[in-house]
This record gives sequence, structure tokens and C-alpha cells, in this order.
Amino acid sequence: MNAHSNDMTTSAMPDLDSLLAAQKAAFAADRMPSREVRLDRLDRLQNLLLDNRQALADAISADFCGRSPVETDLAEIIPLLEGIKYYRKRLKKLMKPEKRHASLTVMPARAEVRYQPKGVVGIVVPWNFPVFLALSPLIGVLAAGNRAMLKMSEFTPRTGELLGGLLAEKFSDDEVVLVNGDVEVATAFTKLPFDHLVFTGSTAVGRKVMAAAAENLVPVTLELGGKSPAIIHPDFPMEEAAKRIAFGKVINAGQICIAPDYILCPRSQVDAFADAFANEVRENYPTYRDNPDYTAIITEAQRDRLTDWLADAEAKGARLMRVNPADEDLSGTRKLPVTIALDVSDDMTIMQDEIFGPILPIVPYDTLDEALAYVNERERPLALYYFDWDKSRADRVLARTHSGGACINDTLSHVTCDDLPFGGIGPSGIGHYHGEEGYRTFSHAKAVVRKGRIHATSLISPPWDGGMVKRLLSFQFKRFKRR
Repeated sequence: MNAHSNDMTTSAMPDLDSLLAAQKAAFAADRMPSREVRLDRLDRLQNLLLDNRQALADAISADFCGRSPVETDLAEIIPLLEGIKYYRKRLKKLMKPEKRHASLTVMPARAEVRYQPKGVVGIVVPWNFPVFLALSPLIGVLAAGNRAMLKMSEFTPRTGELLGGLLAEKFSDDEVVLVNGDVEVATAFTKLPFDHLVFTGSTAVGRKVMAAAAENLVPVTLELGGKSPAIIHPDFPMEEAAKRIAFGKVINAGQICIAPDYILCPRSQVDAFADAFANEVRENYPTYRDNPDYTAIITEAQRDRLTDWLADAEAKGARLMRVNPADEDLSGTRKLPVTIALDVSDDMTIMQDEIFGPILPIVPYDTLDEALAYVNERERPLALYYFDWDKSRADRVLARTHSGGACINDTLSHVTCDDLPFGGIGPSGIGHYHGEEGYRTFSHAKAVVRKGRIHATSLISPPWDGGMVKRLLSFQFKRFKRR
């Protein structure tokens, strides 16, 4: 397969202001959509996926210059269908007001929280999983009763064009609308006065998006990335660790924000793990060039970045194990062999920035405390993976580290569990979606106190030197004791 550049056609700037104004006007006419309306929108989205599954896979493969439709089914379509099913089942409960405790200060009264749609939500979509990362937040947005505008990545033009047309067939522009375009369009999009903005991408761009949103005080959910570690305990079988880690690292050629970015491995078992990992890759991918199961790098520029990083690591003393079972020449393609990096150091770029590709550095450690200190000295990652059959040790690792999410003895699977929130912490992100937390993210929690005919506040009205006020205050303070 010959490499080709993505056809990033330059189109006229869409009239973003008019699109947003139409959505805001439509929302103003129906500020609290019924459960039936929300279910209908989710049903339309589900039918879109089921009816166009192959077309979406073909468009993604064309944008990537080669990606298996099975990977698209596993990583994009099935998780979206599960997400829709999750909200369909729980929407009635999620829409009910929550009863809360009414303190003595406000009695007699009832207290509750009502979750209202925020309005119009903007969604900025990255290129690595263009359908999943467009529609996964959209599912929560629609379930919560909002309307949405989506901006697709310029690096997936075929997917963007197809998905935009499909959404236009299922939804009016004042419900859901998708726009394509270059960086200029994306910049203008992030400056719009949305009621909420979701961005998925790099930490560096996330800072710019947050700054743009701040101009209009738009609340943001930022799904970023970072260097997600995988820690292997000495007692865990290296062959089993390699099998489980290889799936999470090599699917989509490592172009996943929650892919294991580096391995913390017991020093005496580094070579054993590296060999087991290489063997697992060889078994799964005996060839690369014409293998439809192995995903290409999204653009030539991204491939060049990764090869430059490998050259930088090698020049600084890294030992590279290029796993190329058929010893293929991959020039003229955008495919890059899985590469294990040993003897790495902090001055190498692969140890400083998120890799986002099929490169796996291995960092040796002598004690588990040393491994945890290594993780905690760095920015908080989007995911952390720990491999150990001992539950109590695993619990200690979870308690002593911070990460957006975590898996014990697995990789990636926490993002596919619909009842768990997905999001980062600090440099790896702000806020969550998926599950109940996703519904809450895209809703405004309105606090309500409801009083009846008895107006107790009249008993404590000025003048403040009245006996009743003093007796009430005395009673209140007797309820609290020094601790």
C-alpha cells in the first residue's frame, strides 16, 4: 500500500455564529426535553451506526491509509452502541430530581437537586478514533437533553465528510450539526460562547482551548493524555504481562491517548519482558506492509516525528529492538514497526512527551516503592496500569498514585466500562464523561429548596435583640461541640 497524504481540502469558513444561534434558539423553545425526545435522539444515533458501520470503517481506513474494520468495530462502534444502551436503560432514573437533606436552618422545607440541560455543547474531535470520540460525548450530551455542534479533525477528512452527512440525515441543524475545516475553523469554533465545550487532544492544545473558552466563561471538559505507565510486579508472569500489554499498546498502532506509554519493569526481568513482548507482537502481526490488521500512522508528518524520536533515543544511548518479523522494507508506506526501547534516559524525547505510536520504552526498577516514586515525580497520567495478582498490593498502588483512571491486570478496558467516568486529572484532563458522571457533566445541578405554608424565618426577623432570636441561636450552638 502506497502512502498518500490526507486530502485536507480547504473549504469556506462555515457560518458558526448562525449555526450556534439556531441551536440556542431551538433550545430556548424546549429547555427541558422529555425522556421520549431524548430516547428518540439516541435511537436515531444508534440506527446511524448500525446502518453505516461498514461505510464508517472504510472512511476511517482511507484516512489512516489502512486500518482494520475489526479494530473500528471493537474500539469505536461497539462501545458507542453500549453507551447508548446504558443511557436508554437509566435515563428515567437520571432525570428524576434527587432528594437531599434539608438542614434545621431551612426547616420546615424540602431540598432537592434538579438536573437541567446546559444548552448547546461544542465537541472538538481528534483524529485517532474519529467516530468514537465524536459520538461518545454526543451520547451523553443528547441523553442530558442538550444540542450539539461538532468540529472534526482536518486529518480525517473522509470520516468527517461522511459522518457530517449521516448526522444531517438523522438530525436537524438545530439539534446536532457537524462542521469540518482546518485549524482556522477549529480556532474559531473554540471561541464560540457555548454552554459547555468538550475537547479531546494534546495537553498543549488543551491549554489554548481552555484559554479561548475562558473568554466567554464557557465550562470545559478536557480529555488530554500524557505518559500512562504500566507497572509490573516481580511476581507477575512476564509472558502474561506481555500478552495483556501488547493488545493495549499495538492496537491502532499505539495512537491511543490511554495506551501504555512506558513500562516499569523489575530490573532482573527487563530482557524477559522485552522478549515476551516481541514474541507476542510477532505472533499477532507476522507481517506489516500488506497486513490489514496493522494500522498505519495517520500522516507522514506523524510518522516522521516518531522516527525522529527513535533516532534521538538511539543517539543518546538507547538500545532499540525493532520487531519486524518478515524483515520488511516499509518505505513508501505510513506503517512503522513496533519498537522496544531499552536503556532509556530522561533526556530522550520519548521519555519526555507522550509517544502516541508503536514505541515502548522499558524503565527498570529495583523496588516497588522506587517505581511508585518514579510515577509520582511526573505529571499525573490519564491512565495507570498495574500487574499483580496480590489484591492488597494493588490497592496500595491505587491509593499511592494519582491518574485519571486505572486498570489492574489489564489495559484500556476502563474506558469501555460504561458505568465508570472517563477523564483525566491535571495535565491529563479536566472533568469526566461516560456513565452517570457524563450525564451530570452535561447538566446543570440546580439546587432547590421548597417551603410550604409555615414560614419559620419570620421568627428570626429583626430587631435582633429579641428574645426569640437569642433562644434560637442558643439552641443551634448547643448542637455543636468542640472536637
